[in-house]
Amino acid sequence: MPPLPQSFFARPVDELARGLLGCRIKRGRVILAITEVEAYAGPEDTASHARFGETERNAAMWGPAGRAYVYLCYGIHNMLNISAGQPGRASAVLIRACEPVAGLDEIRRRRAGKSGAALLAGPGKVGAALELDTSWSGHPLYRAGGLSVLPGEPPAAVLMGPRVGIDFAARADLERPWRFAVANSPWVSHPQGLRPG
Repeated sequence: MPPLPQSFFARPVDELARGLLGCRIKRGRVILAITEVEAYAGPEDTASHARFGETERNAAMWGPAGRAYVYLCYGIHNMLNISAGQPGRASAVLIRACEPVAGLDEIRRRRAGKSGAALLAGPGKVGAALELDTSWSGHPLYRAGGLSVLPGEPPAAVLMGPRVGIDFAARADLERPWRFAVANSPWVSHPQGLRPG
């Protein structure tokens, strides 16, 4: 199955976030289905890495759409984001959680033998399962090979709620319902605060 075209990613970040639920991320034999995401807009979003402008670290956020933005969190966890919208807008979707589709043995090896939702319910866990590091930033996810995003099964129902771990952000951004998850999935990192949307 070919990857999704670049045009799929070139839309407003909150629309892309919802649209990514159920899509597949493929790296080698490992395939994951996306179950939870968060949207981050440009410099006007005080929760976004773009709030201080373009840097070497966040350059992939600024486009073009459909590129990986991988950053190191707390010096430990590599987090996968996907750039959205038009070049220069600096918007991206954080992949918060996934469900294994293929390559379970490889995923478990990379996750030190964990099983169940503990394997992939968290953005650092997704990065580890895909064995990513910051060298993947800028990689085009709409091309086959390496790391790519494939079509999947859209969820029957979606949950939404505020983003998590952004206590530093302005109140309006704290309350923005830009976290989306597949309803009735155990593969969600933060079920609290989610409601039908």
